[in-house]
Amino acid sequence: MSYLKDNFLLYNKTAEKLYEQFAVKMPIFDYHCHLPEKQILENRPFGDIFEIWLAGDHYKWRLMRNFGADEKYITGDATNKEKFITYCTVLGTAFGNPLYHWSQVELKEFFGCEKEINQKNAEAIWEECNKYISENNVTPQSLIEGSNVKHIFTTNEVFDDLTTFEKIREKGYDFRVAPAYRGDKIMNIEADSYLEYIKKLEVLTIPLINLSSLEEALEMRLNAFIKVGCTASDIAVEQVLPVPDKRLAEKVYKRAYGGKKISPDEAEIFKGYLTYFLMKLYAKYDIRTELHVGAMRNNNTNMLNALGLDTGFDSISETNSIKNMSRLFDKLNCENSLPAVAVFNLNPKMNTEIMTLIGSFQSSEIEGKMQYGPAWWFLDNKVGMENHLKDLTATGHIAKFIGMLTDSRSFLSYPRHHYFRRILCNYLGDMMEKNEMTNDIDAVGKVIENICYTNAIKYFKIEE
Repeated sequence: MSYLKDNFLLYNKTAEKLYEQFAVKMPIFDYHCHLPEKQILENRPFGDIFEIWLAGDHYKWRLMRNFGADEKYITGDATNKEKFITYCTVLGTAFGNPLYHWSQVELKEFFGCEKEINQKNAEAIWEECNKYISENNVTPQSLIEGSNVKHIFTTNEVFDDLTTFEKIREKGYDFRVAPAYRGDKIMNIEADSYLEYIKKLEVLTIPLINLSSLEEALEMRLNAFIKVGCTASDIAVEQVLPVPDKRLAEKVYKRAYGGKKISPDEAEIFKGYLTYFLMKLYAKYDIRTELHVGAMRNNNTNMLNALGLDTGFDSISETNSIKNMSRLFDKLNCENSLPAVAVFNLNPKMNTEIMTLIGSFQSSEIEGKMQYGPAWWFLDNKVGMENHLKDLTATGHIAKFIGMLTDSRSFLSYPRHHYFRRILCNYLGDMMEKNEMTNDIDAVGKVIENICYTNAIKYFKIEE
């Protein structure tokens, strides 16, 4: 039997009551993830536990590398079983890492397997889970519906095929899937493959001979996204950059369109302008903006060349761009074009800076218009979530918080919502037992229900 108990992460009786009476029953709205929508549509049964658990999950790959596992057993040519056993071996001593918790919960909730994950039990877990998969027709649909997920926002580039979302709707699943609009590949003008992305966008829109035509094309695509249910966008930058004059950004774009190499300074000019343009566009169409800040990407050039993007070689950036963020928000606000923004911060040193900044731009037009997004990526662990809640309650208002997401490529990631919910209930339960807040459990429970689901439904304008 594993170490998991019903009171996992719940350290007092009040926390247990809050979780059992209010949090656990709430549906899940995963408003930011990287699930492949085509896989949801095809809904093919999984062949083994590796396919569901380890394929494409760079969170797990990174942990395996930190243990010293050979890349053969991570992304290399080892068999699925060998990779799975390697992961179990690694996980057995990863005390304190969130994957140590998440994986154990996933094993129990999805497969009914309560063996503790370690090298000794790896073979037996492999056999038990694969037996379950073969006997129960485990598919993306069954995993999503079995987790009580009602809404999913995938993350899609501006040139992605949107017909998939129409076809998913026709399937009649018990959940809805919509794309979040993302312009990162169009923003990253210094990339070697930039012109390939521009050509993909041209096929769907108009010739993109200048910056104004690019702006027009981006608006055309946003309208196409809206037609298939999009109410959210996503911007991911290492740092928020100053907003330059459009004429400077135009010069950079024309150089790139002509096949010229773009310098780092030129790239910053273009990214600074396009971030501003996109956020202004999102305000025009009342699209929520998820602004992710603080990831330093692709640190290891050798592994980037070998494996490509999103394979576990990113880290936290030390760049502090709070002043630029302030000037961006203020410029948009002065132009009556500041959209509702959820800022996801990866550098914990900026927590209170961001919290106090967004408090300067709230508005009664949208409850909780400016959000301090949940603990993200390297911070979505117990310590990171607890610190997030402390900073949120100390300088903001927790009652309007839009809650957790998975940010994952794995169909088994939904227990992360309940991991967060347990931490949330324990945080509030602890204050209740210390007489630091009301003991009205129904009033507190309503706030918890809203954070778990209802606030995000309202924020992202979802019709139930």
